[in-house]
Amino acid sequence: MAPATDFPKTEDDALKLRWSARVSLTSRILAVNIFALAMLAGGFFYLDSYRSRLIDSRLHAAVREAAFMAEALSAASPAARPALILRLADRSGARLRTYGADGALQLDSWRLGPPNYILRDPDEEAWQRHVARFMDRTIDFVVGADQPPSFHEPARDTADAWPLLREARQQQRIAAGLARAPDSTPMVTAASPLAGGGGLVVTANERAITRTVRAERFRLGVVLALIILVSVLLSLFLARTIVRPLRRLARAAVRVRLGRAREVVVPRLPSRRDEIGLLARAVSDMSQALRQRIDATEAFAADVTHELKNPLASLRSAADTLASVRDPAAQAQMLSIVQDDIRRLDRLITDIAEAARADAQLSRAKFEPIDLGQHLEKLIRNWEARQPDSGVRVAFARPRIGVAVVMGEPSRLVRVFENLLDNAVSFSPPGGVVRVLATQVDGDVVVRVEDEGPGVPVAQRDEIFRRFHSLRPEGESFGRHSGLGLAIARTIVEAHDGTISAEDRADGMAGASFVIRLPAVGAPQP
Repeated sequence: MAPATDFPKTEDDALKLRWSARVSLTSRILAVNIFALAMLAGGFFYLDSYRSRLIDSRLHAAVREAAFMAEALSAASPAARPALILRLADRSGARLRTYGADGALQLDSWRLGPPNYILRDPDEEAWQRHVARFMDRTIDFVVGADQPPSFHEPARDTADAWPLLREARQQQRIAAGLARAPDSTPMVTAASPLAGGGGLVVTANERAITRTVRAERFRLGVVLALIILVSVLLSLFLARTIVRPLRRLARAAVRVRLGRAREVVVPRLPSRRDEIGLLARAVSDMSQALRQRIDATEAFAADVTHELKNPLASLRSAADTLASVRDPAAQAQMLSIVQDDIRRLDRLITDIAEAARADAQLSRAKFEPIDLGQHLEKLIRNWEARQPDSGVRVAFARPRIGVAVVMGEPSRLVRVFENLLDNAVSFSPPGGVVRVLATQVDGDVVVRVEDEGPGVPVAQRDEIFRRFHSLRPEGESFGRHSGLGLAIARTIVEAHDGTISAEDRADGMAGASFVIRLPAVGAPQP
């Protein structure tokens, strides 16, 4: 078995959506809807109780009919009973039999006249009847319906052959019971005592009950079939509108994972205004941001390589020259170059590491409300304590408490203002003043760091925020700055949903003004 870390053999294998024994969304949607319909299918269980109520009603009716027939026969003369039995059998559709006090059969409606039934060969019946009987047996098995005993004509037709008649004669009341005909239709039997000790037995095949239940079952089945068809179609439509775009997004994500971010065009689904559309646009924006991050990483690596080559080339040249020079003054000069290049490399490596960590640390940082006024005041106080003889004064107009409150990570924002302050001091002439102002304008906290230097040319105001781009004052030694300070500052500010820019001073004086805008939190306190 191959290890789990093996790469896909082909691109098609890599792009396949592996559900890993999980059920797909299409199947889940279908299952949920079909399950709801299965609850409706429980109506078949209701049909069993409906049939039971019909049978109970027919048994009560059979008792009443038997009572009426018994009274009519008891009142009729023996000579009029055959005609009365035929008339009652014709109207009720049942078979009537009377027995004497000795239990012998006296009258039978089927012997007095033609029987009210038609014999059919089961092999010649229509297939629908076989299907109906099969459905009857299946549903009876599923619902666990109680099966009545089978109906059998007695081999010797006497009063004692009918348990219901014996019960009726003993208890002098009408008894009724249910049995099952060979074709599974209900057989209702009612027995009643007659005057003089005889008895009456009425048997009827209640096929109407079976027909009624089958008709209701057919109507319910048709409705259920139509509902299932509509539900399946709607489920497939719903699955298509959900699953298909999700599959497209998943395949695009797989391509990005395989390192083809530049080749992938993630569908944005502009016509979708639902959650799927929001997801598609979010994934598309994420892939574009990832593409930009990859491009930025590659560009940063190229810039780092270029910047490191310069001091390394200088070190190599100085080391080669130092090996062949015998003049102590020339050797001292080469050693000085080597030391400068080592310091430059150390500064470059430190700033590069800081720039590389900035994004990762900010993505994990927990922002909190901070008052920039308090932090700027502390920063300026510490800077003045470290550099008392810098020759440049820093003027800070401290805002009221609560005016310059933003959401952010304090140490990172302080690093931004340290870079800007060091930059402003380095460009300021001796005796110059660096002004720091913080206020709230239109819902943003605006911080300005202004110096009295030569200013930033308009053409360079965007370039100075690029990595390794350094615009230094005239006369400053080469290599003292890595060109990453302003780039790091912009990265930190943009991570706080803010902006940083270089502008002219608002008072019209010479110098540069670096402006930072951050979303404000809360309102000024009175």
